[in-house]
Amino acid sequence: MYIFAIDPGNVQSAYCLMDESLKPLKFDKVDNEELLKMMESGFPFEVHPDTHFAIEMIGHYGTGMPAGKTVFDTCVWIGVFLQSHHRQTGKKGTLIMRREEKMNLCGNMKAKDGNIRQALIDRFGIVGTKKSPGWFYGFKADIWQAYAVGVTYHDIYGGKTNESKSR
Repeated sequence: MYIFAIDPGNVQSAYCLMDESLKPLKFDKVDNEELLKMMESGFPFEVHPDTHFAIEMIGHYGTGMPAGKTVFDTCVWIGVFLQSHHRQTGKKGTLIMRREEKMNLCGNMKAKDGNIRQALIDRFGIVGTKKSPGWFYGFKADIWQAYAVGVTYHDIYGGKTNESKSR
């Protein structure tokens, strides 16, 4: 089983492809158009047909603040990526809410990006250096969040094929 996870953004999105041991195989942060082209060319579903697809979904956080254009643009991209995945595989992707990541990895709804990053390091190992690369060597910024989406998908669904339902 492989997991392809995306942390979507309004202009750029981070992605991470991981194997059954959750080892990151390929990851990056790219323009949304580039990621869409990659997906439409078959990546990673052509290479790994048993790949599960998970993407972070925008949620309401009850702050009382209105959502801006970037939030709505990100929502549109979530739909575009889900549709591309469906066209490639005939399956629906799985939406992972940020609160699920926080609770799964940190056990606390108040967790921030740094807490999630540290929880992942605690669980899987060090980042490493060029001379001695660790589990996360090459990770930066939103790639951590894409990886957190995939790990949360794995932990919640245990590798079961739940892509037939989108939450």
